[in-house]
Amino acid sequence: MIVKEHIPIGTFLVALDLGGTFVFALSGGVTAVKRRLDVFGVLVLAFAVGNAGGMTRDVLIGAVPPAAVREWRYLAVSVLAGLVTFFWTPILDRLWSSVLVFDAAGLALFAVVGTQKALAYRLNPVMAALLGMVTGIGGGMLRDVLVTEVPVVLRADLYAVAALAGAAVVAVGHVLHFPTAPVVISGAVLCFGLRLGAMRRGWHLPMARASQARNSKTHV
Repeated sequence: MIVKEHIPIGTFLVALDLGGTFVFALSGGVTAVKRRLDVFGVLVLAFAVGNAGGMTRDVLIGAVPPAAVREWRYLAVSVLAGLVTFFWTPILDRLWSSVLVFDAAGLALFAVVGTQKALAYRLNPVMAALLGMVTGIGGGMLRDVLVTEVPVVLRADLYAVAALAGAAVVAVGHVLHFPTAPVVISGAVLCFGLRLGAMRRGWHLPMARASQARNSKTHV
């Protein structure tokens, strides 16, 4: 099997990637604690949620083995997040909708870093933005599936749309040759803001009416 040479993505993007891993691992850990898993279960869910999106991204662009299993830092930040949630859940519970806030932060960081890393591996900007979205939603989808909930991405609350918007900012900035750091930060802020706005103000995409769904079934 031919393994592609790893392309350096810079300390700034690695830091954001680790930050996304940490906050997504927090959301996985908090969910595990709320489901009353033991400490091992909390750590497993924290690692799985924190690294699912990044591993999917790395496999798709040929950056194998993925960073999550190649570098010890990803395991370390995932374990740290799991331990934090296991021992300090009462403190986290005092935060406003802690799981959703951590999830929104992880979504934003992974969406922009996923896009930028895909661009570094010479994907075209449109596909890079789509891969950035996949990177962002991967951890949340796995978390919800593992605890037998309908994935947030399938609900009409701008989850995937927010990730795609942040990723698109990075892709457009790349095409226009804007500096990387301001573009990445702008994309992350946009994604995070859209997600929080959707949660607090009820923004959502149009949904099919139940009567329309029934009518469509009768005509099949």
